[in-house]
Amino acid sequence: MKRSINIWVSLDKITILLYLLLVIMGWLNIYAAVYNEEHPGILDLSQRYGKQFIWILAAIFTGIFAILIDSRFYFFFSWFIYGFLMFLLVLVLVFGTEINGARSWFEFSWFSLQPSEFAKFGTAIALAGFLNSRRLDLTRLGMLTQASAIILVPAFLTALQPDMGSTVVFFALFLVLFREGMSPYVFVSGLLALILFFLTLLINNLYLKLGLIVLAILLVWFATRRWKLVLMGTGIFIVIAAVLYVIDYYLFKRLGIELVILFALLVSGIFFAWYIYTKKAMAVLVIYLFLVGSIVFVNSVDVTFNKILPDHQRDRINILLGIKSDPRGTGYNVNQSIISIGSGGLTGKGYLQGTQTKFKFVPKQSSDFIFCTIGEEWGFLGSLAVIGTFLLLFFRIIFMAERQRSVFSRVYGYGVVSILFLHVFINIGMAIGIVPVIGIPLPFFSYGGSSLWGFTILLFVFLRLDASRNEYLV
Repeated sequence: MKRSINIWVSLDKITILLYLLLVIMGWLNIYAAVYNEEHPGILDLSQRYGKQFIWILAAIFTGIFAILIDSRFYFFFSWFIYGFLMFLLVLVLVFGTEINGARSWFEFSWFSLQPSEFAKFGTAIALAGFLNSRRLDLTRLGMLTQASAIILVPAFLTALQPDMGSTVVFFALFLVLFREGMSPYVFVSGLLALILFFLTLLINNLYLKLGLIVLAILLVWFATRRWKLVLMGTGIFIVIAAVLYVIDYYLFKRLGIELVILFALLVSGIFFAWYIYTKKAMAVLVIYLFLVGSIVFVNSVDVTFNKILPDHQRDRINILLGIKSDPRGTGYNVNQSIISIGSGGLTGKGYLQGTQTKFKFVPKQSSDFIFCTIGEEWGFLGSLAVIGTFLLLFFRIIFMAERQRSVFSRVYGYGVVSILFLHVFINIGMAIGIVPVIGIPLPFFSYGGSSLWGFTILLFVFLRLDASRNEYLV
């Protein structure tokens, strides 16, 4: 049964005001970032700030249109929306225009369109539809696998472009799965994998693997309190590793010490299979699988990082970790960004008074590095105000998500806040040098129509769902 509700009255006014505030601040900062004294008019359509005004009007119109659509449309057509956007991600690989080494854009006569910005909305709404239509039990492997596939398909297609920034953002939706009951062990495993990724880059792989083995031995002792078992296991591993090393050294000369360690672990596991089975020693099994998985992961990271990842992405990560220094090359953007933000001091140099901004020291300052303008001209207090506004928006969306009556709306709401949060964290992190430069926009601030429209649709669809949370009664 449908209850008659005035949607416009039911819309969350606080969220709309925060959205408009962020969009206006973003527009003013774009004006400051690319200000041209020969074209001082903020509505000059020949300049980026004039074009951004058009994108803002189009975004607001799009948001209104999203609100006018019946909320049931998003539920019933979630899979169609997802499928259509996945089709666009495939299509852009074939017919897209290559810009800055990535085939991510459809070029039209007077504007460009980036499908991955809209695919984030499509993925969030498909995930909401899936979790709403199934019994919500993400502890089951089958359901977790299917939910993960919904996220990984667009991530994979985006990685093929290659657009690593947007690819990473899709993984934010795993936070939604965690909220909806995914085992904390899976979440912790993801965090450990991230830590292990950076350790692989910072520490010699052989030493890292030996350290993992020592850690596993200690964990087995803590779990079983049996020194004989630990010593016997260690002895079996050392003997097998020594035999394999001798055979490889004199006969094959192909494996190398690191693969010898992996194979020795696999063979050692056979000797302990009987013990694990008879004693029901699940803790030992988990530790063993963790050790083998970690070593395989270290090998895969090494291969991926050194042989698959593009040179510029590899250099950016190395610079972030302090492995490499290139202030005039790959590290130039971040170095100048930090200088710009630091020069703003407590209160900033004043609007349109940023010297780093005026003399174009930071490339892409109106898009990926828009936070530099905020830091230089508005200072620490201004930057804090911008971050605080984003935090208010995040908390408001979480509050709205928790008051939803349907799983679909709640899951989608958490999808919205997860995507926006990761965008803000990575973009600001890039600007201050704590995150590798992967080129993603700051929501509602960075120049560009695709990103602004994508974020607007993402947010306003949730506003529509929230406004109708009491509209349909079962």
